[in-house]
Order: sequence, then structure tokens, then C-alpha cells
Amino acid sequence: MRSNPVEDTTIALSNGLCFGYGRQLVLEDVSFTISKGESLCMIGPNGGGKSTLLKLMLGLLEPNRGTLSLFGKTPEEARCQVGYVPQAVRFDPLFPITAIDIVLMGRLDRHRFGFFSKECREAALVALEEVGLADLSQRPFSDLSGGQRQRVLIARALACEPELLLLDEPTANIDLSVEEQFIETLAQLKGKMTILMVTHDLDLISEIGDSVLCVNHRVHRHSLPLSGETIREIYSGVRRVEHDRRARHQHGDHSACEHD
Repeated sequence: MRSNPVEDTTIALSNGLCFGYGRQLVLEDVSFTISKGESLCMIGPNGGGKSTLLKLMLGLLEPNRGTLSLFGKTPEEARCQVGYVPQAVRFDPLFPITAIDIVLMGRLDRHRFGFFSKECREAALVALEEVGLADLSQRPFSDLSGGQRQRVLIARALACEPELLLLDEPTANIDLSVEEQFIETLAQLKGKMTILMVTHDLDLISEIGDSVLCVNHRVHRHSLPLSGETIREIYSGVRRVEHDRRARHQHGDHSACEHD
């Protein structure tokens, strides 16, 4: 288990980042910082750029303009320090792969000569223990419930011993009956590493989040708890422009304001 105290240093820094697919600008003038040990929830309307921002942080995309750094490096250079949990994973249920086989994929950068080392297998078991599934290490992945599969995917991300954990809507494909246990797993990780999670789940935000990054082509940080008015502004197509203008004003950007 990870128990070392976490230093309060900036590990993610974005300054004036812009990105678009072709002529369509998805993210515009995005600036934010993330401090080590923070637990942030990323929210916003569909199409606002949340998944694109995750891909930029993973080094899968490059900004058109501006800068984005993790741990003082480019995202591609820092990739080994980042764990990633996708919203879902496609797999053949007939393929004979166990839970620990999935987790060991998080150690592929340490894979040598066709075999995983004893150290890698120990790290995989520790990761499964952290998510409460050590006793299911040899269980076929296809036999696990949706919640258990998501926890195995978290274990895979933890096996690389990351300093930053990125999650893309981790509760989107699990039943409500197992969501509480899943939230407990994330709560236990909070404070042991930096967490940035895309979610629309308000219960998860209240349990896990220290603050919120609202992503709607631009990025604004909000403190918790969110008011009902703020939530309506973020997700209402009619009121998003006003929300963006007001949030930018509060952060000292008056380019969209009507006052002199």
C-alpha cells in the first residue's frame, strides 16, 4: 500500500492551450494547474473537450498552440508516471485471460525477454490488493462483474506505480448496486496520488473531489460543493455562454465582458 506523504508541488501546467480537429476548435485558451495530491473532477457538457483534454495529457495528441506539461516534461515523456483508466475496455469473452494478466499489462514497459519478473508480479498483486480483488487474481476476466472489471482496470493503472491517475467516466458502465463499493475504492486512493477524473456522477464528485474543472471549450475551476445554479449553467445549452463569461471574469479575464 502507498503511504508516503504527498508533497504540494505543481505536477500539471497548461498555458494558453488550443486544440482542434481540422478547422473545428475543441479547446481554446486552456490554462490550469494541478498540484500533487489533489483530487479533481472534470465535468462539462458532451462535446466540450473533456476526452480531448485527457488525450492531450496522455500525449496521444499535441496542442495546436500553447503548452501542456506534466512533471516538468512533455506528456509523452511523462507517460510512465501516469496511470489511465478508460471508460470501458473491449475484449473477447472467449479469450482465456485472468484478472492478474490484465493488471500485468500495466507493467509492459518493464517486460523483458517474454516474461514478467517476480517484481512485476508482486506489484500486480499489490495493485489488486489495493482495489480489494487480490483473492480474484486468477479469475477469468470475463467472469467478473462490471464493477470488478472496472476495479481491475484501476489495478492495471496502479501497477505502473503512477503519480497521476486519470479516469474517464469510471462509473458509466457499472450497476448502481456496486457503485458504492467502487466509490470506496477511489476514496482509499485519494491523497495517495493525484487524481483527475471525468465524471457526471454528482455523488462521486462529492465523495472524491477537492474541486472541479469545468471543461466547455475553455476550462474553469470551481470549488465544492457546486450550487444547483452552477450545475444548471454548466449543462444548459442556453446558459453556458453566460457561465463562461462570468467564470472568465472571476479569473481576471475580461475579454468577453461587456463592461469597459
